[in-house]
Amino acid sequence: MGKFDFDVIGSALPYLFQTGMTFTLTLTALAAAMGLALGTLLAMMRLSRFRILSVPAGIYVNVMRSIPLLLVIFWFYFLVPYMAAWVVGSPTPLRVGAFNSAVITFTLFEAAYFCEIMRAGIQSIARGQVSASLALGLTPWQGMRFVVLPQAFRNMVPALLTRVIILFQDTSLVYVLSLTDFLGAAAKIGQRDGRLVELYLFVAVVYFVICFIASRLVKLLEKRTRVLR
Repeated sequence: MGKFDFDVIGSALPYLFQTGMTFTLTLTALAAAMGLALGTLLAMMRLSRFRILSVPAGIYVNVMRSIPLLLVIFWFYFLVPYMAAWVVGSPTPLRVGAFNSAVITFTLFEAAYFCEIMRAGIQSIARGQVSASLALGLTPWQGMRFVVLPQAFRNMVPALLTRVIILFQDTSLVYVLSLTDFLGAAAKIGQRDGRLVELYLFVAVVYFVICFIASRLVKLLEKRTRVLR
């Protein structure tokens, strides 16, 4: 440890957090919000009695959950511009951009996992709740919105937040698109100053502290919701 130069960490802190961590948190927030919205829609489709809705949603979820995220990032960034150009008849690939590609890829990928969490949460609500909402004169969609989903969300919050923590960790994969997330910022400074070990060690500690605190908060929230039920 005597050969470690930890002064490089102090000088790198502004860049690491203002550029790297800001990007990581932004990507996490955008992908989580849009992934949850799309995942809710997919869950509704999977629970639908109409096969024209449930079958495509089931295929999408199973395919996405069977492919590594890194491969999905590659596919979207390198293939989708050419596919989009073919669809619209453009002679050149459509420019999507690295950041937009990352947001869309993470949204599409996480939506499959959010869908299964949402579906399990909705199915955890007793059928009597649905029958009671119909007896009160609510339509099936109104019953889902005002009776089932509020209870299901309370049951799903711990699992959803755990998935967001995993998403926060997975954002480091954007290095393949040359985007500067928290890990990428540390790698750039470490390569520049020849201090990769110190920077990677610091990044590992920061990731551990954030994820450990977040996981403990999820545990406390889970206990609180369990008591309320």
